[in-house]
Amino acid sequence: MSDGSVQQQRQSQPAVPSLEEQLAGGEALTAVPDRSQWRYRPRRVGMLWRSRTLRVVAVFTVLALCGLVILALVRDQTGTHGFLVGLGLAVLPVPVLMTAFRWLDRVEPGPWRNMLFAFAWGACAAALVAILANSFATRWIATADPGSADTLGATVIAPVVEESAKAAAVLLLFLFRRRDFGGIVDGVVVAGFTATGFAFTENILYLGNAFGEDQQLGSGFASVTAATFFVRAVMSPFAHPLFTVLTGIGFGIAAGSARHQRVRRLALPPLGLLLAMGMHALWNGSSSFGPYGFYAVYGAFMVPVFGLVTWLAVWARLRELRTLGTELPEYAAAGWLSPAEPFALSSMRARGMARDIARRRAAAAAAEGPYDRPHSHARHPAYAPAHAHGPAHAHPPISAAGRKEVKARGREAARAVAEYESFATSLAFLRRQARRGTAGPDFAERERELLHHLWQRKETARPALTFAAQATGRLRPRSAPAAHRPYPHTAHAQPTHPYAGQPYSAPPYANAPYHPLPGPYANPPYSPSHPPHTNPQGYGQQEG
Repeated sequence: MSDGSVQQQRQSQPAVPSLEEQLAGGEALTAVPDRSQWRYRPRRVGMLWRSRTLRVVAVFTVLALCGLVILALVRDQTGTHGFLVGLGLAVLPVPVLMTAFRWLDRVEPGPWRNMLFAFAWGACAAALVAILANSFATRWIATADPGSADTLGATVIAPVVEESAKAAAVLLLFLFRRRDFGGIVDGVVVAGFTATGFAFTENILYLGNAFGEDQQLGSGFASVTAATFFVRAVMSPFAHPLFTVLTGIGFGIAAGSARHQRVRRLALPPLGLLLAMGMHALWNGSSSFGPYGFYAVYGAFMVPVFGLVTWLAVWARLRELRTLGTELPEYAAAGWLSPAEPFALSSMRARGMARDIARRRAAAAAAEGPYDRPHSHARHPAYAPAHAHGPAHAHPPISAAGRKEVKARGREAARAVAEYESFATSLAFLRRQARRGTAGPDFAERERELLHHLWQRKETARPALTFAAQATGRLRPRSAPAAHRPYPHTAHAQPTHPYAGQPYSAPPYANAPYHPLPGPYANPPYSPSHPPHTNPQGYGQQEG
């Protein structure tokens, strides 16, 4: 379209009324027609569903109803005694699986509400869909081919139905909790929790039926129940999680892809689901490959795939740590972090050491009480009375209340460091999303909020992280500036505890104009006019 046609089109459009003219006249804004004459009314559709409490209650009510139906169906098939025995045995591998997946998610742990939803969906909703759909499909196949109904149901129908039902939980969290779903590790963990819940319900059914067979044969726990427990809970507790993790990997790669990678974002989740169905079908059909078919599939296929998926998950976790070492140095250069903090935050060992150091130092400072002042005769109420003939600066024995206060101070400091590490991790991942163009329009507000949380906790976390970076060998002591060398070994060089009754002081950027860090996403109106650390008002300055 030529410039002349564009100008002609603009001239044909009515001019937008000026806000200043409307405010000066005052008639157009105040002369609102009567409500009965309104042509455009506020929409009220969906107002009730916008309530977060209502959504949470509705979702968990549906899951609870599914759980009650599952309970009735399983108890009807296994009997009361079989259900109780199956429940007691099926719960044993659940803590092991949940601990393994939660350990994998230590860098940036997802909210527990997402994990509980995934587990409940697998144990209740997915299991109910699987039981009803598998039973209906098997009966429908039996009407046409009774001899192959069980085989087709196990190798064709069950993998498609079960993996689709479990993948629904991953899809829901991918769509509605996208901020908590940022990569491969998140996909693996969500899929693992969902499959763990599904396997838990399925194991109750299988173990309960096995116990019923033992009761009919009069063999107790000696044969069928023990063999079923060994195969499902000892040899292959990761079977269902391994299948669904392939779906989670597809969603995780899609979540971490840039906006322009549409093929990857659209194709990988269905591809992961197809791989999960195929692997599940191979596992269920292994018993039809001969007397040693199960062991052949287990040793030649399941174990190598399990090792490969485990390596991929650990590699993705290490890549998340490398992201911290790549993104956070820019914040250190701007003055928000000390030079040593990116090194410490990119190491799980250093992060744990920082929490431990902060707890012990805060407890030691609290145990000193007012006696760290020379010639102090004051008595802290948490301590027992001093000895009558002791020196004035002697430390009296700590009472029970004093020990409780010391432990509370230590836990408070460790929690502050843990929160600092969590916010710094979220900040690094947010900046990575901004580089890929997936951060969203609220990037500036989210970045500012995270920086505010870091500034609140820096007095406790910064010395501990710097010390941990040096102690773990990730940063040589001589490379750290003198102002950031923590805890020098001198008699009166104890760190100041940030919670010792001091009022909170606002960070220096509280009343300053916002200038985000430069980067590939710094387009107007967010491009800074000068770096944060040169702000004359003190925004983002590093302490001396």
